[in-house]
Amino acid sequence: MVAQMDTPEPSGNQQPGDRLSRRTAVGLLGTAGMGAVAAPLLTAGTAAAAPALAAPAFLPSPDTGGAPPVQGLHLTFGKDPATQMVVSWLTDGPVKRPRVLYGTLGHGLGSSAQAQTRSYSDGKSGRTVYAHHALLPRLSPDTDYLYLVAHDGATPDSGTFRTAPRGRRPLTFTSFGDQSAPQVSWTGDGKVGLDANSSPATKDIVTGVEQVAPLFHLLNGDLCYANLDVDRVRTWNNFFTNNTRSARFRPWMPAAGNHEIESGNGPIGLGAYQTYFDLPSTETDDELAGLWYAFTAGSVRVIVLQNDDNCLQDGGDVYVNGYSGGRQLAFLERELKAARADRDIDWVVVAMHQVMISSADFNGADLGLRAAYGPLFDRYGVDLVVCGHEHHYERSLAVRGVIGGSETLTPDPASTRTDDIDTGLGTVHMVLGGGGVSGTSNQTFYKDGSAKVITAVSATPGANGKRAATYVKEQAVWSAVRDVDHPYGFAAFTVDPGRFPGDTTRMHVTYYNVNKPNGDLTVFEQFTLHRKRSDGRG
Repeated sequence: MVAQMDTPEPSGNQQPGDRLSRRTAVGLLGTAGMGAVAAPLLTAGTAAAAPALAAPAFLPSPDTGGAPPVQGLHLTFGKDPATQMVVSWLTDGPVKRPRVLYGTLGHGLGSSAQAQTRSYSDGKSGRTVYAHHALLPRLSPDTDYLYLVAHDGATPDSGTFRTAPRGRRPLTFTSFGDQSAPQVSWTGDGKVGLDANSSPATKDIVTGVEQVAPLFHLLNGDLCYANLDVDRVRTWNNFFTNNTRSARFRPWMPAAGNHEIESGNGPIGLGAYQTYFDLPSTETDDELAGLWYAFTAGSVRVIVLQNDDNCLQDGGDVYVNGYSGGRQLAFLERELKAARADRDIDWVVVAMHQVMISSADFNGADLGLRAAYGPLFDRYGVDLVVCGHEHHYERSLAVRGVIGGSETLTPDPASTRTDDIDTGLGTVHMVLGGGGVSGTSNQTFYKDGSAKVITAVSATPGANGKRAATYVKEQAVWSAVRDVDHPYGFAAFTVDPGRFPGDTTRMHVTYYNVNKPNGDLTVFEQFTLHRKRSDGRG
């Protein structure tokens, strides 16, 4: 269950001893000896007051006092990505005075923000995890910042980031789903074992994202597959340990997938996810907070959904179809309507986990999503949908409406172009499920031009605890490109905003393969999306 700890709201005011000079700040970042220099500045006078640990064999050093270390440092955007950033980290126990010092290279770490702490007790192991989230407010758009996180008695950690631009400016973002984490764990009999979904690609793909160095990254669900592992807390920790190599430098904005639904963790199984991430949600119900949200970077409006509310497939530890009572769909329509009415927004991108298109004999497309989302995507002209769930790469033609009379609501191609696509004609769907998970599906593509769609599930679970799916085949007339040979990769999207009102704006897309055995990148394909800028409307 998620619990809110009693910690202060973020503040731009620094406390005595919390200001560092530009020279000290630059020296701290990226240095192996950071703790030796920074700890006295940040923890002076605290070590003596720290409570002694129960274990007699543990002897804390004078500058630490036995406090839990900073772990899993990661960033997410605040509600306004041009002026707000959230810095988050994890600890295995409660801490005192969690805070962030931040500033620009020109002015040093002259501002501070106190963190709020959330915790949850894992329903499987009983272990409690603490996540600390500090909102950095009143930042300048399109500006580089450095920051340092600390809590009393622990060695600080640090990173840098760039805020989003305001208005129509070039930017790049990346996306993939279905990552897992590179790890081993203790099995139930006490032996060492590889967690079910791990592969070396889960690490290599993070390095690949850093080579592109996007403004932000969209992580399209099934983050680490903790629900399938013996030690869920360890899996989450390994996930953040792996990804902090990128996520401390740029926001990783997640969508919760079916494998984020964990038995015993919160009312609908998403308590761990909701604790680890602080996201720009407008939902006032704590049970639903952070499960769907939206943000704007430049002229791109990104809407992130949690699909288990609307899809038919039974894929998590708990079947939660319909859990929001229609609130998520109402949010989606409000967001789409507002985005298309906004003359400062050109691109509407939806990030989610489960898919509306797939031509693999794997999970399949989901009729529940086609019925719920399809009419809204069409009505408001969504440009791009990025997902995961299927563990391969595939993209659609621009689609609008459905094939008349189709039982599966087959998306209807609005154009046959695959190289330079007018998204004013229809929505392009991209399946980006090659984030590193070991069980890949690129070898299961149908070879006869067909696809399968989940059209129903059984009313009650079967012997395996899951509701059995009913599938109906269709012709994949919407399919444009798929990668048969490579299981792993991610997409990069670079926005060219155009030059004048009503001009054509373009999104240049590159899909990179992350190759075995060394994780090197190669380009699988490049194509362009285009549409007219919204500021040219009369």
